[in-house]
Amino acid sequence: MTTVLVRGLVLGVILVLAAWLRLHDLGSRPMHADEANQAVKLGALLERGEYRFDPYDHHGPTLYYLAGGFAVLRGERSLAALTETTVRLTPAVAGVLAVLLLAGVMAPLGWTPALLAALFLAVAPASVYYSRYFVQETLLVTFSLLALLGASHARRTGALGWIVLTGAALGLMQATKATAPVLVAVAALAWIGSRRWQGETEHHEARAPRRLRTAPAIGLTLLTAVGVAALFYSSFGTHPAGLRDALATYLPMTGRVAGAPAGHEKPWWYYGSLFWRQTNGGYVWDQTPFLVLALAGAILAFGRGGRGFRAVLLYGVGLATALSVVAYKTPWIVIHLVTPLCVLAAILPAWGAQRAGWWRGLAAVVVAGVVAWQLVQVRQAVFRRPADPRNPFAYVHSAPDVKKASGLLSAAGTGVVRVISEEYWPLPWYLRNGENVGYWTQPPEDCDGALLFVSPAFVGTVRERLQGRYEESYLGLRPGFLLHVFRRRPETP
Repeated sequence: MTTVLVRGLVLGVILVLAAWLRLHDLGSRPMHADEANQAVKLGALLERGEYRFDPYDHHGPTLYYLAGGFAVLRGERSLAALTETTVRLTPAVAGVLAVLLLAGVMAPLGWTPALLAALFLAVAPASVYYSRYFVQETLLVTFSLLALLGASHARRTGALGWIVLTGAALGLMQATKATAPVLVAVAALAWIGSRRWQGETEHHEARAPRRLRTAPAIGLTLLTAVGVAALFYSSFGTHPAGLRDALATYLPMTGRVAGAPAGHEKPWWYYGSLFWRQTNGGYVWDQTPFLVLALAGAILAFGRGGRGFRAVLLYGVGLATALSVVAYKTPWIVIHLVTPLCVLAAILPAWGAQRAGWWRGLAAVVVAGVVAWQLVQVRQAVFRRPADPRNPFAYVHSAPDVKKASGLLSAAGTGVVRVISEEYWPLPWYLRNGENVGYWTQPPEDCDGALLFVSPAFVGTVRERLQGRYEESYLGLRPGFLLHVFRRRPETP
């Protein structure tokens, strides 16, 4: 009983740390263009109860429906009422749950590595940063861990509840992002590979009854998964065409995988570069101690690890390979690699903690040093410079200057507000309280208005077409892209 209480206390402390890092000052960072785009879709769901899956430019619906629940609980039932904190609560809570689920998934392999893996995930800079980001990736990690937890218990117990939970988690994965089958396939191959690696065999007469038991379980799992995914994609039965679109999304996705230009092509080693030391304009980024510890754990898992740790090693290698060969890369994808790396990083100190004498002290020093160094990186990337273009996680991020747009709107008074630019996100988020805001990708004949945001390419044309008197200034949309701001001067008597 004492041991259980100690484990519970340690896990509780880890969860509190994970929650603070993910929830503290959640609304301070300016909204990324992708966040703003999805927040506007959330506003439409709140105001009109309408959600339509877009198979070309957006991911699955779970993020919007779950975020809508938080918004209602917080009394924010319209786009204008939404806040940055509210929309980011969903991934933040999912990020904390991921830490808890990882401990649960790893518990059968030993509570020491389970707690260490959870600790490393709690302070992982990528996990913390993107748990504070209104995108689907953190939810996909969380649902993946839930599916692994359910599958592990279902395999051991055969209980109906675990089978249904596994299917529901798989359905939620699919309803979160269409890349879910890749994660499932890599996990399945890793599990099969680890079994063959260990040389586990069964007699034919022992296998047959098990297959008979397994087939209905797999069928029920898949049926549950399809049902859950269908509910979300069809907007809970109100938009059946969403089921067709859920399949149609694989056409543009195939183009990206095949290397069609999309503006996000990067070299094969890109995800690895997010862990090793790099310097950019005086900004030093370094997760090398964590990476070295994970590589040491990988060597131990390869040489003397049990089936579970070897399955994690195969999963990490398989997923890293799959993600690296695809030219289309964005940094938030890296959080899928963080989870297996956290498990591998736990192997060596867990092994040392099981030894007597100075080994335990050394293991504690190593863990403390790596955690402290990770927290230094979290402080820099998440709290001090979250939108700095030198931050490897701040990918084409909106400039802090864009937050001034709300104040400019309030000071503009009545009249038309025009955004005349080929690029304008996340302005629709910051101008969401405006009643007469319009967007043009080419200058209209009538350019006058109370407030104008104009891209550099259109400034000359717009200035020629203006009839009133305006004050001019600038607003940084993102690094390298300044908008010209025209504010109409009040008429003098």
